[in-house]
Amino acid sequence: MKKEKNLKITPYLYLVPSILIFAVFLFYPFVKTVYLSLFMTNKMGQAKIFVGLQNYIDLLSSESFRNSLKVTLAFVVIVVLGGMLLGLIAAVLCNKAFPGIRVFSTAYALPMAIASSSAAMIFQIMLHPAVGIVNKLLGLDINWLNDPNTALYCVAILTAWLNSGINFLYFSAGLGNIDETIYERASVDGASGVQQFFSLTLSGLSPIMFYTVVVNIIQAFQSFGQIKILTEGGPNESTNVIVYSIYRDAFFNYRFGSASAQSVILFVIIMLVTLVMFRIEKKGVNY
Repeated sequence: MKKEKNLKITPYLYLVPSILIFAVFLFYPFVKTVYLSLFMTNKMGQAKIFVGLQNYIDLLSSESFRNSLKVTLAFVVIVVLGGMLLGLIAAVLCNKAFPGIRVFSTAYALPMAIASSSAAMIFQIMLHPAVGIVNKLLGLDINWLNDPNTALYCVAILTAWLNSGINFLYFSAGLGNIDETIYERASVDGASGVQQFFSLTLSGLSPIMFYTVVVNIIQAFQSFGQIKILTEGGPNESTNVIVYSIYRDAFFNYRFGSASAQSVILFVIIMLVTLVMFRIEKKGVNY
């Protein structure tokens, strides 16, 4: 009897290290963030005055924070659509065997191996108004990163390209799992390449596409490095996404209570978006 009891307990003992790691690096920081969001803090980040939901009320009535919400939404939409489109096109192009396929596959997957800070510094030189290659090729004289009308698009396009590498691998794996015989039968029935793509390829990719959408949305909401290097939230807060707003409030303005409240709001937004995506998954994904 004692031996059976030990056998039941043993599997749970293997979970203890993981639970401890999650408790230290995930659960405790989350609880502490929620706690600090209810207080005014000093410059050391220590809770001093309990204000309840006042930090949240101040944020939701702040024009700067509402602008951050709009900027973040636009940024996420561009990054997710752009990154997935680039990854899908590259995966479809590399789905057929031809000379040099490995070289092209490596090139398309390369962005996932590049640090966002390194890519941002290269991108910054490319977009320089005087010596940048973009203005030289297009024959323009635009200060891309200092113009409120173009700065957000520039940062979003860079982020979409950085995400396209892992998306390429996801979609390549998904295409490899689609049975080639369905395309042969469709060809016999007279289906064109475009019809096969929309009716067969996208349908076969729906499970991996759902996963990729969720992952890309979460990654887009958490983008920070390239924004810090390229624009620092400017000009005129045109790239001041919520993550950068949290960083600025915490480490420049020393308003840790407000920064914590923004972190909680960001968590709620990501959670709600993820839940909505899982509800949609039941209707639009074919397994």
